[in-house]
Amino acid sequence: MAREENEIAVGLDIGTTKIVAMVGRYNEYGKMEVLGVGKSKSLGVHRGVVNNITQTIQSIQQAVQEAESVSEVKISEVTVGIAGQHIRSLQHSDYITRPNADAVIDEDDIDTLCNQVHKLVMLPGEEILHVLPQEYKVDGQAEIKEPVGMYGGRLEANFHVVVGQVTSIRNIGRCVKSSGLELSDVTLEPLASANAVLSQEEKEAGVALIDIGGGTTDLAIFKDGIIRHTAVIPFGGNVITEDIKEGCSIIEKQAELLKIKFGSAWPGENKDNEIVSIPGLRGREPKEITLKNLSKIIHARVVEIIEQVFLEIKNYGHESPKKKLIAGIVLTGGGSQLKHLKQLVEYITGMDTRIGYPNEHLAGNSDPETTSPMYATAVGLVMDSLVHISKREKAATKEALVQEESKEETTTIEGEGIEEEEKQVVDNRPRKNILEKWTEKFKEFLDNAE
Repeated sequence: MAREENEIAVGLDIGTTKIVAMVGRYNEYGKMEVLGVGKSKSLGVHRGVVNNITQTIQSIQQAVQEAESVSEVKISEVTVGIAGQHIRSLQHSDYITRPNADAVIDEDDIDTLCNQVHKLVMLPGEEILHVLPQEYKVDGQAEIKEPVGMYGGRLEANFHVVVGQVTSIRNIGRCVKSSGLELSDVTLEPLASANAVLSQEEKEAGVALIDIGGGTTDLAIFKDGIIRHTAVIPFGGNVITEDIKEGCSIIEKQAELLKIKFGSAWPGENKDNEIVSIPGLRGREPKEITLKNLSKIIHARVVEIIEQVFLEIKNYGHESPKKKLIAGIVLTGGGSQLKHLKQLVEYITGMDTRIGYPNEHLAGNSDPETTSPMYATAVGLVMDSLVHISKREKAATKEALVQEESKEETTTIEGEGIEEEEKQVVDNRPRKNILEKWTEKFKEFLDNAE
């Protein structure tokens, strides 16, 4: 059974290790229902950036076809996530002077202000991805979170501006279009993940979201419900796999399996006599690797990644992030499933840590696989897409109402003349009938008299 297309949305997560196409919609309780997921191995992406367009197109098509067959929905439009080491963020403040200070500030004024920031001149080869308002000022009155509904002549705001490389953004657009799909929106991946795994209370209290992917580790910091800082660190789970491969002299496939099945971020956990035997290549002798040695290799790289992320957090929190970010750290992404990672992060940063599962906004009957941290970005992208669809529908409805009102006015003006004519016609008819009746009666009377 094919479902209606206007009520569903599709998120496309183009990652370094996997490409995920997720189809979803809101159910009657306002929770997101996942209709289908398609997954394929990512071949043309390195550290979050598209390297080989042809291979990436094949991987996208494979994931989309799988999602279509599971959800029974024809996919035509997608919201895509973007990450990669080329992403950077900056702070900027700007203002507009409103023509009428006695009129209420509305969404259009905020759009005008945001569009003005979009015109900022960037470095050559860079493009603005997101303009995120942080706090507003109305006529010099500071710390306003929601200016809509206020009165004022000068509207000012501080912005968190996310910037990326034009070529990387265009390559993603090319891949999507060449796969036969329309690109409805591009969203920064850490923002999508944050929407999926963080609660509003955490965003208010202050929280750092760390999304450990295959090629990159993304960071998003929230405080007072507002995005404060974003960063992309060019290390992820693949670097750990690479270290195991080199350190143990095994092939990549075996290194990845070792990491998933036996890997631990805490070396003290394993005893010296715990050994894993790996089959040799083409009849060669099997290799024996101690789990203690394996976790030492993993530990060294994970510590490096966490310390880099913690440095970014400290740059925002001025050496005391623990006091500033009450909700601590939330780990998500495929890399967050590494054993004892939570304990290691708490040990290095001294901040409360939890693993973020994207079940905060998902319907209760969701497949356990989709509530895995691996799918946090995909879930966030679908949620983003649903928000954009509802905004577009509202705008279209508003426009239709305005057009209808103007039509009604013209019809009323034209209709007034028509109604008067009709009245005359209606009024004339009964008069004519009475006269005819009277004439007939009068004739009868005369006949009888004769």
